[in-house]
Amino acid sequence: MNKKFRSILLICVVLFAVCSSACVDQKETYAQNTISITDMAGRTVEIPADVNKVVATSPPATMLIYMLAPDKLAGWNFLPQESETYLKPEYQAVPVIGGWFGKQDGNYETIISIGPDVVFEGYNSGGDVTSTINARQEKFGTIPVVGIESTTDATAYEEPIRFMGELLGEEERAGQLISFYKGTLDTVTTKVSQIPEDERKRVYYAEGPEGLLTDPKGSPHSQLIEICGGINVAECPLDIGYGRSEVSIEQVLQWDPEVIITGDRDFYENIYEDPLWHDITAVKDHEVYLFPDAPFCWFDRPPGVNRIIGIPWTAKVLYPEEFSDLDLRGFVKEFYSEFYHYELSGTELDELLNPASKSN
Repeated sequence: MNKKFRSILLICVVLFAVCSSACVDQKETYAQNTISITDMAGRTVEIPADVNKVVATSPPATMLIYMLAPDKLAGWNFLPQESETYLKPEYQAVPVIGGWFGKQDGNYETIISIGPDVVFEGYNSGGDVTSTINARQEKFGTIPVVGIESTTDATAYEEPIRFMGELLGEEERAGQLISFYKGTLDTVTTKVSQIPEDERKRVYYAEGPEGLLTDPKGSPHSQLIEICGGINVAECPLDIGYGRSEVSIEQVLQWDPEVIITGDRDFYENIYEDPLWHDITAVKDHEVYLFPDAPFCWFDRPPGVNRIIGIPWTAKVLYPEEFSDLDLRGFVKEFYSEFYHYELSGTELDELLNPASKSN
């Protein structure tokens, strides 16, 4: 073997070694920059080790992201006008990207274009959950999709809060939210469990400008009624998903609720002057309540962790005497400060607790 050939061979060996080393280093770097997790649907998912930019495909999971890690939220599914008052400018500036909720059909390209590290897919148990999430993963390509369970079950928020907190590196805030949630839920459910069945308030959830859409027992949209010891009077078919079953005024008259809860301002402002509703007990007794809705609804839509503060509100609406010692103002101020990242003024707190006084 001549000297020139040996030199070429040596160079090749050196280059091979360098390339091999580079490939190993690249693989090790990639491995160091990702971690493997098991999501709440039991799927193994490879995600970035540092998660800094996330979105969710529906509002309940988005609410949870915002409460735990607002600076990591890269897109709202929707942003109601009422939210502007109680969101800091930097969170109002987060783009609206849509999603899959209610009657909305999301756009994959829109979400992919903002380049999230992770996409969260909220779901409730039942049905072929894994297939649904996997189909979503196929559409999102290399962006990992992580399933998160029970984001719309107001009796089961603890585990998704904990899971999301760990993944987003916000374990401490997640622990604070769990403590607030469990303390509030336990206080309310313990007290209402002592109310005899024949003394429980009969409640109608009025939706839409005419008040003739509703959600019966078993719907996540009306869940706070049962949690807070009320009896949902609506005996009508359950409309899965978006909800809002259509009923007639004759049915409502027959059910004759003692309390009416609504989120529709037009309906609330007209009900006492509408002769169709005059003979209903709740109207005669002035027991019609408009729930707060800023920055997000306290009672429903979305039926996510935003409803945590609606639990004590609903309890006091239904049973003011039993919950006379519940400091709702204190609960609201703490909740907004810690989880909506906004310090309420006294005037703002008054307006939240009396939304009917706010002009259109």
